[in-house]
Amino acid sequence: MTKIACCQFAPHLGRVRSNVDESIDHFHKAVDEGARIVVFPELTSSGYAFSNSGEAQAASEQIDGYAVSSWKQAADERTAVIVAGFCEANEHERPYNSAAVLVPGQDPVIYRKAHLWDAERTIFTPGDGAPPVIDTEHGRIAVVICYDLEFPEWIRIPALGGADLICAPVNWPRVPRPTNERPGEVVRAQAQASMNRVAIAACDRAGAERGIDWTSASVIVDANGWPIDMANLDQNLNQIVIADIDLSESRNKKLSLFSDVLADRRTDLYFAPADYLTQAALRKDNQQIQR
Repeated sequence: MTKIACCQFAPHLGRVRSNVDESIDHFHKAVDEGARIVVFPELTSSGYAFSNSGEAQAASEQIDGYAVSSWKQAADERTAVIVAGFCEANEHERPYNSAAVLVPGQDPVIYRKAHLWDAERTIFTPGDGAPPVIDTEHGRIAVVICYDLEFPEWIRIPALGGADLICAPVNWPRVPRPTNERPGEVVRAQAQASMNRVAIAACDRAGAERGIDWTSASVIVDANGWPIDMANLDQNLNQIVIADIDLSESRNKKLSLFSDVLADRRTDLYFAPADYLTQAALRKDNQQIQR
């Protein structure tokens, strides 16, 4: 079993050093509770609700800046993994919405958010690399960011790459939902975990920022798609969501004696839209010839 923690808290817009310092305080508390992998929200270092790209640029840092360097030092000192979002400087364009994976004794691994939500595309440059899968002593860890979780193709990539755990720094804006229903983002994280038989740890943020109320729905889901621990949705507060997960379950893709979520894929039948239309046209031509 591996103890995984999501440290849900409220970064303040533009206050990089104080945000990073606060995240490290939460990290120490999680490790003191036994956590070996600790996930933080999207844009932990900078806050989220930038009004324009220039404002984001002012809160951005290079990979060797204060945020990633401080997280690396903390990860090395406590021999625990950190996954955290930060605003990454981009010399010639808009900054990146990035996440750093700090594995003790290893160089930082950086992932840049590929699927930008709503007005994010006016603030950030989209990443163009697939989610990395990193070997650790606990298992193979992958990372995506927030809206990336909405795309089945994107989560299937690290699943096929052998990920045991997908860590997702997220900022989920609060939207209306029916009484007694879980947030849709949580339901979709459960679905992605179940469809790929891979554990997912999604760390949301707390508080409010420039009129945005956050869902504050951090959740840790096992490979069967069930939440093992989730933040208290009635309290938009700092919380540490923590759970013991058997990451080896993610390596068993079988649903039954004969059914396997990866081996049963019919890639010979999966076409891109243009290919599908071509195949449909060929079938129609063949039918007309047979007549």
